[in-house]
Amino acid sequence: MRSTAIRRTAVAATAVSLALLATACGGGSDSGSGGKGADAKGKESAAAKPAAKALTAAELEKAALAQGDVKGHKIAKAAAKDVISGDDIKVEKEVCAPFADALMGAQVGEPAAFTKRTVVSEPKKGSMEQDGADAEDAFKAAFDITTTQLALGSYDGKGAEESVASLRTAATDCAGGFDFTAAGEKQKVSKITEEQVKGGEDAAAWTVQVEQGGEKMQFKLVAMRQGPSFASFSSMNLAAMGGGESEGFELPTAVVEAQAAKLA
Repeated sequence: MRSTAIRRTAVAATAVSLALLATACGGGSDSGSGGKGADAKGKESAAAKPAAKALTAAELEKAALAQGDVKGHKIAKAAAKDVISGDDIKVEKEVCAPFADALMGAQVGEPAAFTKRTVVSEPKKGSMEQDGADAEDAFKAAFDITTTQLALGSYDGKGAEESVASLRTAATDCAGGFDFTAAGEKQKVSKITEEQVKGGEDAAAWTVQVEQGGEKMQFKLVAMRQGPSFASFSSMNLAAMGGGESEGFELPTAVVEAQAAKLA
């Protein structure tokens, strides 16, 4: 059978997840975020605020998640081969382009600075030692691992706000599905369902079903803004692959909240 882009995505995610889990350090860095008097400034007029200024590349790297920032997760900077460019993603419906970009972990819009992280949840303890479990159940338990591609950009002006807005518009206008090509492979988003999420100053989330050649895979996609920065979180679960179903596959809320806290 021809190896499809969906299958290759799954295989690549499996390799990245297992490698990261095996080699990432368990250091205990502390995000150290705290309140910054938001309530006291909540009534300040937006017109009185200066235009948002993007973080520099160095500042964005410092603000991006690092190993130890999210309990029960391994975090590493994405390898160059795992970073896809928006130029490599083609969408027939232009309004759907931001959604496809975020889903594939590419930058949305034109950030002044951009970086990417791979975040992998650790399997639950004892998942490899289930007495009486058949092979399929044992596999699902051992590979109940969610891999999240975190794409983080910082924008001048209203770029971050416009990025969230563009995904909301795309999710509405393209809810029935759309075709796109990523790195030369044709794929189809067949269904977009809105989810509830909180994080940063603004956030939105969806469950996305992707199909190719009769194969199905379900993703979770979160868009989050904090100040002049915008982050997308595109997640898949190894044990939930296939069939378009994802029982037990939840949004990466801990990852979203941790990234928002570091940007605050």
